[in-house]
Amino acid sequence: MRGLSIVLAAVALAGSAQAAPADHVQALAWLAGSWVQRGENLTVREIWTVPQDGAMAGASQTNRAGRKPFVEFMTITAEPTGATFTARIEGQPPTPFVLKAGSPDEATFENLAHDFPQRVIYRRCGQDLCARIEGTVNGKPQSQDWRYARER
Repeated sequence: MRGLSIVLAAVALAGSAQAAPADHVQALAWLAGSWVQRGENLTVREIWTVPQDGAMAGASQTNRAGRKPFVEFMTITAEPTGATFTARIEGQPPTPFVLKAGSPDEATFENLAHDFPQRVIYRRCGQDLCARIEGTVNGKPQSQDWRYARER
């Protein structure tokens, strides 16, 4: 009977370790919704689904006057390595970024092996959503920022 108790305890611990990334995905529910940034000759829209069963799906579309729209598909999923943001851009393999520890109002996903960006950051900015990508290119820091207003 003691052996069975040890096995059941090990299974319970393994289950709680696997549940943690799903909890981290659920904690990102504030990201869900339709977000937009408008500028002169530019509209950037990002949409995220509500977390369910350790997963969120997202899409981003950038429209610039006179250019083909840029579209990116994204997911945030519970993986053994932790909550993982995966970017899917046409012509490139999916790129995963793992959630780093942080505050409840900010999510920093990191992949230091990626060329650029190495970090994808989302942060609550009052009623708005701030997003940032950052990293290094040829040894020099680079970044790009967005500030989205809730659309719906």
